[in-house]
Amino acid sequence: MKCLFLLCLCLVPIVVFSSTFTSQNPINLPSDATPVLDVTGKELDPRLSYRIISIGRGALGGDVYLGKSPNSDAPCANGVFRFNSDVGPSGTPVRFIGSSSHFGPHIFEGELLNIQFDISTVKLCASYTIWKVGDYDASLGTMLLETGGTIGQADSSWFKIVKSSQLGYNLLYCPFSSDDQFCLKVGVVHQNGKRRLALVKDNPLDVSFKQVQ
Repeated sequence: MKCLFLLCLCLVPIVVFSSTFTSQNPINLPSDATPVLDVTGKELDPRLSYRIISIGRGALGGDVYLGKSPNSDAPCANGVFRFNSDVGPSGTPVRFIGSSSHFGPHIFEGELLNIQFDISTVKLCASYTIWKVGDYDASLGTMLLETGGTIGQADSSWFKIVKSSQLGYNLLYCPFSSDDQFCLKVGVVHQNGKRRLALVKDNPLDVSFKQVQ
């Protein structure tokens, strides 16, 4: 937790702690909240599964997938990666679990949410499907995305989807506040020849979402 605090001081000017964001106390969204759209222009539905696709060609492309973290002692695959190219395997399906479920079956821009790999797994690995941000990695100088998170709790598992300044959408990690200025960008770093999702200061990952049929 100390490392998380130090990293936030580097990337954002102020840290405001909040413990109000739980499944028992859902977030109130403005009446004009904008739904997140998939690649066909349909609104994301938390009841459906999607693949997260990096927007780009060649080495800039590639789906997000669940893989084994290097040097991890976790009993299950727990790393969040992006394939090295847009030509290759499909990514691991995910579900988006919003904090404003009382607004109906939608996912909105700027809504606090959890992300869960939607896969069949043994009971032991059930908790290793929910995204979170792990401890500070000194060798890479940042914090890596991994699984083992929780749903509906004010901890290291809160994310947002926001409109990208380039194309598509960006993912933000929002541990302390619903205000975007206190969120951290999700991008890609190189780890042992793979592209690992991590917190970045610049060059966030631009993504789109494709429904799994």
